[in-house]
Amino acid sequence: MSLPLSDYEKRKQISVRGLAGVENVSDLKKNFNRHLHFTLVKDRNVATPRDYYFALAHTVRDHLVGRWIRTQQYYYEKDPKRIYYLSLEFYMGRTLQNTMVNLGLQNACDEATYQLGLDMEELQEIEEDAGLGNGGLGRLAACFLDSMATLGLAAYGYGIRYEFGIFNQKISGGWQVEEADDWLRYGNPWEKARPEYMIPVHFYGHVDHGPDGTKWVDTQVILALPYDTPVPGYRNNTVNTMRLWSARAPNEFNLKDFNVGGYIQAVLDRNLAENISRVLYPNDNFFEGKELRLKQEYFTVAATLQDIIRRFKSSKFGSRDPVRTSFDAFPDKVAIQLNDTHPSLAIPELMRVLVDIEKLDWDKAWDITVRTCAYTNHTVLPEALERWPVHLLETLLPRHLEIIYEINQRFLDKVNAMFPGDFDRLRRMSLVEEGSIKRINMAHLCIVGSHAINGVARIHSDIIKKSVFKDFYEFEPHKFQNKTNGITPRRWLVLCNPGLAEVIAERIGDEYISNLDHLKKLLAYVDDEGFIRDVAKIKQENKLKFAAYLEKEYKVKINLNSLFDVQVKRIHEYKRQLLNCLHVITLYNRIKKEPNQHFVPRTVMIGGKAAPGYHMAKMIIKLVTAIGDVINNDPVIGDRLKMIFLENYRVSLAEKVIPAADLSEQISTAGTEASGTGNMKFMLNGALTIGTMDGANVEMAEEAGEENLFIFGMRVEDVEEMDRKGYCAKGYYDRIPELRQVIDQLSSGFFSPKQPQLFKDIVNMLMNNDRFKVFADYEAYIKCQENVSALYKVSVHPSGLPGVLHPALVREWGLVG
Repeated sequence: MSLPLSDYEKRKQISVRGLAGVENVSDLKKNFNRHLHFTLVKDRNVATPRDYYFALAHTVRDHLVGRWIRTQQYYYEKDPKRIYYLSLEFYMGRTLQNTMVNLGLQNACDEATYQLGLDMEELQEIEEDAGLGNGGLGRLAACFLDSMATLGLAAYGYGIRYEFGIFNQKISGGWQVEEADDWLRYGNPWEKARPEYMIPVHFYGHVDHGPDGTKWVDTQVILALPYDTPVPGYRNNTVNTMRLWSARAPNEFNLKDFNVGGYIQAVLDRNLAENISRVLYPNDNFFEGKELRLKQEYFTVAATLQDIIRRFKSSKFGSRDPVRTSFDAFPDKVAIQLNDTHPSLAIPELMRVLVDIEKLDWDKAWDITVRTCAYTNHTVLPEALERWPVHLLETLLPRHLEIIYEINQRFLDKVNAMFPGDFDRLRRMSLVEEGSIKRINMAHLCIVGSHAINGVARIHSDIIKKSVFKDFYEFEPHKFQNKTNGITPRRWLVLCNPGLAEVIAERIGDEYISNLDHLKKLLAYVDDEGFIRDVAKIKQENKLKFAAYLEKEYKVKINLNSLFDVQVKRIHEYKRQLLNCLHVITLYNRIKKEPNQHFVPRTVMIGGKAAPGYHMAKMIIKLVTAIGDVINNDPVIGDRLKMIFLENYRVSLAEKVIPAADLSEQISTAGTEASGTGNMKFMLNGALTIGTMDGANVEMAEEAGEENLFIFGMRVEDVEEMDRKGYCAKGYYDRIPELRQVIDQLSSGFFSPKQPQLFKDIVNMLMNNDRFKVFADYEAYIKCQENVSALYKVSVHPSGLPGVLHPALVREWGLVG
């Protein structure tokens, strides 16, 4: 639902949305009609809303093309060092509005569509999310591309153009049901296929060691067809490229069978080759050792490295002739960032190219490889670390296995020289893990083959050095560093919360949009009544708008004066959506016990997808919906407490819910969340954080002052101490009556009367084998939530708007970028 703007508000909205000049608007309308006519072959009598979206998308894209070509020309002329960000996931979301924001076209496009009799919000809703990622890792990649373009860096994102992205989540009878995300069904106006840069990628075969060197022969070839998507910087005329590979079978694929009458089958079998780019694996923080996944990983790096080397060798725009013949300058001109271990095969692949094809000697090739590659670690969860079975690599990539063995041997020789006779250390540090199934540890490969290794929050980087990769840190401490994750303020403030972006720009100008340090200037307004009122009004409008969305989508009427308490992220035991559920049931029990007491009203929203094979995560979703069914329909509770599961959480839904949130839940067990970026998005939009000292929460608390976050629970050292002593859930169950009541309700079927045993697996896990120690933090969490309610209650502003940030708390998002 669109809120009408006053003239004053319209005037204000010029600064961050761009000017709607008369010529500009007229040009946009003309080009819109031209695309409707010539590109889509429609007139206004038969055009559908989707046609109008495509016409608008093409019109906006036209403004990118000249800048895009000029940017690439400029890089060829200046020959800067290029950054190649290799990621199996890019969770981009929608492109139309982001492009309008970054080009400063938003007001002009709004005006043009209005004059054409169309509704801009309706058109934006038609665009499919590019959901080519699971969660934080893929969204970080997307934010990085935006930031690098805004900084004017010569950067490229490389990944796979999955035909089917992360599944669409439907909730049926309270259970998650997965549907294929056919996001390309209607075409994608933002991409450009580049068949002239198609590249062969090899699999299988065997290795010949002859007098002319080593050759990988008798391979199966699959072609990688690149699709380019423009990545505009914020109002700086830079447009970088994200290049995604699509798998194609070569024309001769299996056609030797033609002679024996197998032509039809041979053509049908082409699909098998093309399956490589068919679907994104929907696993977050879980390693699935499937051959197809290994193929995807190698397909990406093999195609990308050929592209990188071609670009390195030729320095003229559009030229294919190699100009550089020496690789000496390669690390000075090329930086390859490995986004987790998924693209780790870039290390042996670069060695293969340099040694087998370019004929460099091993030491020289290794020096170049290590100086070129850097590795970002995203998790410390053991089940998430990639370990590929040797037999799989032997079949699929025989030459790469040889190279990995050679890398390992030379590396262990060095370790042995520094720690002679320490065989246990050699075993721990080896790239090859012995056991019933011999495996290659891909994180070890990344550490050995990179010059820099980073965690994604300071606490995470410390844990890596102290425990997970302690041996490697002791061996090469200079390699280890920290790069705390970040988010792009263009999408996560200007695009999704224009009202707040404006209120800030009015006070401190708009430079903060490309440099968040400028937000510190807001400290001058901490006690400014007018500013506090404006911020509160924007928050209330965002809540109103999201409540209307919930009513339309979920048929649930929300109390607008309630505290919007939001936890949206992948569903996983370590993120502890269960702790949130225990709190909601506790609140429910308290209201039922004393229905005449005053309670601060709360609307609790949980959203996120569960990996299709992750039983416990799917049970958690069922529990959230079951609790909601009971609470939302209890007349005694009324509108004092609601629980809603937000279906199909994705980038475009995040853009709606985050600006409306009052409270952001970041409650993982200390030491398990590598960083988190959702926490930053909420904070940037003026929500307060309830959280443990985990991931980036630690640094956010430092920036904003711990008194401005609701911090509770065990710290990393407390968790380690509990691991040493042993965690006994039953002790908490016996000692805390409210907790016991909640667990007994789950056990007895209070929330599942038709299936009393439904939640026995959850209860059994919580009582007997909870790795993430939910009960240990229960009391502290409940107490902290009482503080949240108390502050919300007293923070009603004289303006009469509920839930206004307390003046001292404006600091929270004033300080943190």
